[in-house]
Amino acid sequence: MTNPSPPRTLGRRRVLSAAAAAAAATLLAACTSKSPSKDPGAAQGKPTASPPPPALPVQLAISGPADGAANVTTALDIGYTATNAASVAVKLTDAAGAEITGALAPDGKAWQPAGQLKYATKYTATVTATSTDGKPTTMTTSFTTMAKPGKLGKVTSIINDKQVVGVGMPVVITFGVDVAPAQRAAVQQRIQVISDPPQEGAFNWLKGNELHFRPKEYWQTGTKLQVNARTGGTNLDGKWWCERDVAFSATVGPKFVMEVDNATKQMTVTQDGQVLRTIPVSLGKPSSPSASGNFVIMVKNEWEWFDSSTFGVPSDSSGGYRTKVYWPQRLTYDGEYIHSAPWSERDQGKRNVSHGCTNVSAANADWLYKQTRIGDPVIIKGTEEKVKWANGWTDWSVSWEEYVKGSAVPYVPGTTGASPSSSASPSPSAS
Repeated sequence: MTNPSPPRTLGRRRVLSAAAAAAAATLLAACTSKSPSKDPGAAQGKPTASPPPPALPVQLAISGPADGAANVTTALDIGYTATNAASVAVKLTDAAGAEITGALAPDGKAWQPAGQLKYATKYTATVTATSTDGKPTTMTTSFTTMAKPGKLGKVTSIINDKQVVGVGMPVVITFGVDVAPAQRAAVQQRIQVISDPPQEGAFNWLKGNELHFRPKEYWQTGTKLQVNARTGGTNLDGKWWCERDVAFSATVGPKFVMEVDNATKQMTVTQDGQVLRTIPVSLGKPSSPSASGNFVIMVKNEWEWFDSSTFGVPSDSSGGYRTKVYWPQRLTYDGEYIHSAPWSERDQGKRNVSHGCTNVSAANADWLYKQTRIGDPVIIKGTEEKVKWANGWTDWSVSWEEYVKGSAVPYVPGTTGASPSSSASPSPSAS
């Protein structure tokens, strides 16, 4: 039988093992203390974050008005360029230190005062561009506006503030004098038409004193419109200056459409695609035919005097007349209407006997008048002639491709009514 190992020898080996482990731990601790990790995450295999790149220096310049400029138009924007800027702020004050309200232009290249500036007043604009690391760069420009001109032309809007209009309603801004072709782009760029929801649209100079804006398709029912024409102080023709700004809002009503077919002598009235009524009509007789085209209701009245002398036929001559007409709704400038014509009710739906208007019965005229809004579309087809351009609000009587050619500023497909800001003009020059 073999004797077991002495107990003291086994105990010694255990002591030696414990001493070796302690020495190893001491050596590891010593190594660690001499070479500490700079990134605690590196020991766990985590990536080290790179430091952010240094901010690029801001380059700021004011493009107008020039510092010290005098005789500056009261219709201007503060133009600037800011490169490598995280944000730009503009502060405009008058000589008394009062701050002028405004906002950055949609294109981010100018600051627009909320309204026309005062005549013969000194202003100071301070432009501050802040870099991505929060360092500001500031520039200032001071200028004096022109004296109040002697010839101020009126500017008006067909749409009243908060009015409900039809889906075909164009925005119509009318000036007291014809705007010179060379000035139309500058005037147009001062006008913004903003729709909610956004809808593609374009401007068109229907006439020299009449600027229109319409969407590519009829306005969507319920659309909210906001129009801001910052026209006060703009030069119109080298001699006349626009007297004021115009601003208003509007809402688009239901899609109420009247479609007249000469072949059937019937008007089909629909609302949001549903037929409400079919109305017999009598259009213009062969010697005075009604015009075909896409119209909108321009004016509504409970009654008007119709006088043939307004288009060269005295009321006391053969074929002349002066008649009180009820429920007239105007379609053209030269006098085509939808109106009550009780004298032709036996002809309505059968033959054309009018002087060019769309005759309907007294009952139907009354009903229509109570349903329609300014801007509701009226489509007349199949007559002997077509409506002439600008004989009324003929915005819908040409193709979209043709319509956009009437803009004084090149049209960019897909754009909405928010015009690009105009460049700041340092003087009231008409050039």
